Amino acid sequence: MLRGRSDGSQKKRLVASLCVVAIFLGFLYVYNGSIFGSQNTGSSALEYGSKSLKKLGASYLGADDDSDGKQDESSSSVVKQGDVEVDIVPKNYPVCDDRHSELIPCLDRHLIYQLRLKLDLSLMEHYERHCPPPERRFNCLIPPPPGYKIPIKWPRSRDEVWKANIPHTHLANEKSDQNWMVVKGAKLVFPGGGTHFHNGADKYIAAIAKMLNFTGNNLNNEGNLRTVLDVGCGVASFGAYLLSSDIIAMSLAPNDVHQNQIQFALERGIPAYLGVLGTKRLPYPSRSFELAHCSRCRIDWIQRDGILLLELDRLLRPGGYFAYSSPEAYAQDEEDRRIWRVMSALVGRMCWRIAAKKDQTVIWQKPLTNDCYMEREPGTLPPLCQSDDDPDAVWGVNMETCITPYSEHDHKAKGSELTPWPARLTSPPPRLADLGYSNEMFEKDTELWQKRVENYWNLLNPKVSSDTVRNVMDMKANMGSFGAALRSKDVWVMNVVPHDGPNTLKIVYDRGLIGSIHNWCEAYSTYPRTFDLLHAWTVFSDLEKKDCSLEDLLIEMDRMLRPTGFIIIRDKQNVIDHVKKYLTALHWEAVATADSGSDSSDRDGNEVVFVIQKKLWLATEL
Repeated sequence: MLRGRSDGSQKKRLVASLCVVAIFLGFLYVYNGSIFGSQNTGSSALEYGSKSLKKLGASYLGADDDSDGKQDESSSSVVKQGDVEVDIVPKNYPVCDDRHSELIPCLDRHLIYQLRLKLDLSLMEHYERHCPPPERRFNCLIPPPPGYKIPIKWPRSRDEVWKANIPHTHLANEKSDQNWMVVKGAKLVFPGGGTHFHNGADKYIAAIAKMLNFTGNNLNNEGNLRTVLDVGCGVASFGAYLLSSDIIAMSLAPNDVHQNQIQFALERGIPAYLGVLGTKRLPYPSRSFELAHCSRCRIDWIQRDGILLLELDRLLRPGGYFAYSSPEAYAQDEEDRRIWRVMSALVGRMCWRIAAKKDQTVIWQKPLTNDCYMEREPGTLPPLCQSDDDPDAVWGVNMETCITPYSEHDHKAKGSELTPWPARLTSPPPRLADLGYSNEMFEKDTELWQKRVENYWNLLNPKVSSDTVRNVMDMKANMGSFGAALRSKDVWVMNVVPHDGPNTLKIVYDRGLIGSIHNWCEAYSTYPRTFDLLHAWTVFSDLEKKDCSLEDLLIEMDRMLRPTGFIIIRDKQNVIDHVKKYLTALHWEAVATADSGSDSSDRDGNEVVFVIQKKLWLATEL
């Protein structure tokens, strides 16, 4: 495993390591006994013996050393050590070993074993995020699997994907009687079934809507039910079939024994996230979802005084639903009946009521106000959370065994006060006031990003058609206006909000969009090759202010991006210049550059827009 990069103290270690290697090879000049470099050649570094990418384990730090002694500035960056500038930008990155083609750095089981982390398996801690320390990060490009093909386009991808792209058929065998997926020649086909809905998710969804007496058996309830959390989602067919009803689901599952389920979901073009109900809060703010769903999700809901149900309670909006399809809801054997009794008593003390129950499914509803909480007997468990508990603080925060009560305003409002979808996409949500934002700020931000996205598509136009892009990530979403501006496109957007900035993700969800909190000093919880477009607005400038590696972020973006996918970087000119130096090593190519200052309506005229496309390459071809 190669050691990682950094832009702070790690750079010093990198330079020191480079110094030792270069001395050994005889390519280093030493000044004052400790400083290395050459004013004539620009730097001393390892020269590649081949123009092709090298395998993990090969030396990779290099610099272009022209025969005339001049450095090629397009493939070099400068790090200061004292008063001397040292070039450490690689000519090429090595290719990770084939066994890492599905590497998720912060969800790597091998890392847990290597670091000998003491985790409680009963609490699912081994499925939670455990990121490698800087010196153990991979310095290589994740290779596609042999035979990789450009993914099938949406909407066909909902029902079929290339087997070569995710060469795992164990779910087809294990779930053959449940219609999860079927192998058909070079493709994997998804009939729309699930453990509980063998006859199709569409019929199951309509049945839930009928149980709730929603108009026309449409689960979107005339636009009032928009965001859904599907826990233990399998290959996300439930979420896939919700899309036609203008409902977007965050399909959630861990990298467990069904370890490729989220990878299948994303390959199909369905919103999904790798996560687990373990010990940490899920990376979503309070009151984000109108419906939570669990269909045979194999979760022990009564463990630890109901802490996992209380996490769902935190995430549900006032009056939100929890649809639970499991043997405990109908089976008559002693253990299932015991679980049902304990679970029913627990949700009763949480003030949930049964909205509907039929056959194998029960649907509970969360209260609209605090009235029920206030009427409980003193000492009733679970207790209400302390007043200083922030229900929107989620990054690395432990779950609590307490009920999050509504604020006085929300209690009086008796609901979320959100307008129905799609009007809520552009309507200022009430929670703007939590952040001190005005309706005018929201409206101007929406208008600004509408213009910016139109300009983006003009830059992309020679390269894209209507079905080129499906899975999109906005790496710094703010209020979600970039995602809102894509409403007319047949895409979905993972809106990412930095963990240490204003918690605007609640605004994103209140607009009827989805996303997650994240720290870009770490790898994201997704499989390689899962997004068609990454949008990075001042993400690199923000990272420069921290002791984090810009190079690590570039390699992480390459990991997440599908071959032939696009990156739009909107940042300062010096950031763009820095990124350009890595294009060759990353096998990216520049598509377009635009100066935002040319648009008088753009308040950030000092930002530059840089559009990049990732090339398709296979390790066997290099």
